[in-house]
Amino acid sequence: MRKVKLPLTLDPVKAAQRRDDYDGVVPVTELTRLMELTETRQGEVDVQLHCGVDAQGLVFTSGKAAAELELVCQRCNGLMPFLAEVDFAYTPVFAKTEIEELPEAYEPVDLDENGEIDVRKLIEDELILALPLVAMHAEDQCAVSSSDMSFGKIEPADERPNPFAVLEQLKKK
Repeated sequence: MRKVKLPLTLDPVKAAQRRDDYDGVVPVTELTRLMELTETRQGEVDVQLHCGVDAQGLVFTSGKAAAELELVCQRCNGLMPFLAEVDFAYTPVFAKTEIEELPEAYEPVDLDENGEIDVRKLIEDELILALPLVAMHAEDQCAVSSSDMSFGKIEPADERPNPFAVLEQLKKK
């Protein structure tokens, strides 16, 4: 199957009834929030989407996304490659009471005023969640070794008397 540009929005109910499958790409330049968090300025996110109806009759959109990103190592400040791969499964929420009734396999997704899902926002959210909290090379691949990370000695804290020591003496009497 040939990879194509994914639609901007998707009507999950209609797509589920047709059992649509998408195998496409999203240019990284269209994911502005992701670009702000990474050093990636080119490339594409490979995305596979599958829409359907499960055994309970719930409409769902599931898929995978993968992107080669560049992050700044917080140890050496050099660029490091990071492969972000995510699997996701969403079901549209039509009423707030439905959220508690959803199976754990699905995340709820809100629909816009036209009853559609913003596909790029959904993919971008998943990739942002896949980023590490602190990006660092493996220690053997980093330009800064653990021996170079010595910042001096910490002086011991002043030994101040415990203000409750007086109460301790009164308690003993």
